[in-house]
This record gives sequence, C-alpha cells and structure tokens, in this order.
Amino acid sequence: MEQNLNGRALIFSGRANLSLAEDICKYMKIELGRTVIKDFSDKEIYVRIEENVRGGDVFVIQPTCYPGNTNLMELLIMIDALKRSSARRITAVIPYYGYARQDRKSEPRVPITSKLVADLLVTAGTDRVLTVDLHAGQIQGFFNIPVDHLFSMKVLIPYLQSLDLKNMVVISPDAGGVERARAFAKRLGVNLAIIDKRREAANEAKAMNIIGDVVDKVCFVVDDMIDTAGTLVEGTAALLGAGAREVHACCSHAVLSGPAIERISKSEIKSIVTTNTIPVRDSMRNQSKIKILSVAPLLGEAILRINRETSVSSLFDL
Repeated sequence: MEQNLNGRALIFSGRANLSLAEDICKYMKIELGRTVIKDFSDKEIYVRIEENVRGGDVFVIQPTCYPGNTNLMELLIMIDALKRSSARRITAVIPYYGYARQDRKSEPRVPITSKLVADLLVTAGTDRVLTVDLHAGQIQGFFNIPVDHLFSMKVLIPYLQSLDLKNMVVISPDAGGVERARAFAKRLGVNLAIIDKRREAANEAKAMNIIGDVVDKVCFVVDDMIDTAGTLVEGTAALLGAGAREVHACCSHAVLSGPAIERISKSEIKSIVTTNTIPVRDSMRNQSKIKILSVAPLLGEAILRINRETSVSSLFDL
C-alpha cells in the first residue's frame, strides 16, 4: 500500500467487523491494510501494523460491539500503534459506538461511560471520529476533536420507500425517540405515533399507551438499536392490541443480545430492517424476519470525503 501514502487513505480494521471493512475497501477501490492481531494466552491483545503509515491519513474501522470491552481495547491499541508509527492523522471509524447508553448521570453515584470512552480515544491518539447513529447526539460534545455523525437513514429510507406500503405510520418506541421517528416520517411522507411505555428495570420495558392513530395501519417502529428485543415485542403487542394491521421495525444497530433472536421469532412482528454496523451473525442470517442492509457505501464515501477535505454534511441529504 505504499502508493496510498501520497495523500490517499489507508484503511485498517480490527477484528470486530472485518467483513464491513472489506466492503468499505471494495467501495473505495483500495486494499485493506495488513495487520497482525492476536491474543496472548492470558487474553492480552497484541497488534502489529505491517504497512508503512508514516505521514499517512489512516482510518481504523472497529465497532465497539460485543464483546465491547475487548473490541474497545483492541481499537485503542491499534490507534496507539499507528500513532507511534508516525501516521499523519488517525480517524477512528466506529460504526457502532458502545457504552453510548451511559451518556448522563440518571441516578446518584453512576459513571458517564460514553464520556470516559471519548477520553480514552483522544488520549490514545485519535484525531477524528466517524460514527453512525449515536444513541444520544450530545455524545459528540464529549470529544474535543472533530466528530462526523452519519445517519443510517440514508440507507434505510430508500429501502422503506421501495416497499411501497399503503397506510404506513412510523412509530417511536418511546418519548426519547420522537425526533428520530419524526425525521423518518417526514421523509416518508407518513404520520407519526408514539408508544408510551414505563421502564421497570434495565433491559425491561412495559408498553402502556399508544399516542396517535394506528388502526388498520402498517406500523414501522423506528429505533437506533434493538438489544434484547423486550421493548420491541411489548410494543408490537401494544400496537396490534390498538388495532394495527401489522408491525415491522427498523434500526441502525442490531445488538440482539441474550434472548433477542428467540423473542423476535416468537413474536408477531413481521420483519426487522437493520444494517451491518454490527457484524452479521449466523443466527441473524438464519432468521427470515431480519433484512440486513450495508452501510459500507455510506462509510466509504464519508472516508473519501474526509480524506479529500470535502463536505461530509451533503451525505445527510435524501
């Protein structure tokens, strides 16, 4: 990759989502940088960069998804290795930003872990961050370096439009997601409804009331992530109970931890549309209800524009 050092991008990837990194490189028509990453017997991570990166504009692709602690540490170690190899600029490409749900002190004596992660990335030597659909937009303010915050809506909206569904209504799964759901509804030209829910404990939620008209409607629940799918299953039941014809969902990040896949398969939800910000597991491929779209072109185009110092904000247009 010596030819890429003349102002062109150098792409490296950790082990979290190698297939996405390869797809990004195919879009950009460049080779993925060579690295050696392995674990010692005590699970410490070893990294060696096998390219000359001196003076290069380097992008490291690594979502901090499960196992989050391992993938985050691997990203930090890669950034440190690149910094000590005299890379001109290091951009951390984090399609899924882990610990984003811990973005404020919601009760006494708890951490703001998303701020801690931001500090770790900057301390390791990150010059810029590129990410997709942060759980809370204000996390950008936790960084004192540039953050490019992309939206998977650019990928999801055209797919939803292609379905050409009649009587569609966009559903926000809670009050906090109204802004995101409203953006979808506006671009799709449909109405918005809200599920009023009461959260009983972490990863558990009980849907209560439906605000808006869903009678005989095709409902699309829009969220940034689906974790254990408890909220989604409760919301689906509430919508159908309120007279909805059928329920679908779309999200940026398919975390799908714990009993999520089993819950989805047993629920009355018709389909889930998501992206590959998190690696696609076999259990997801084998679940007929789940449709996966690629964000590789979106991220690849953003990387090209950052490298060329041209506008990234135009990628938000639909």
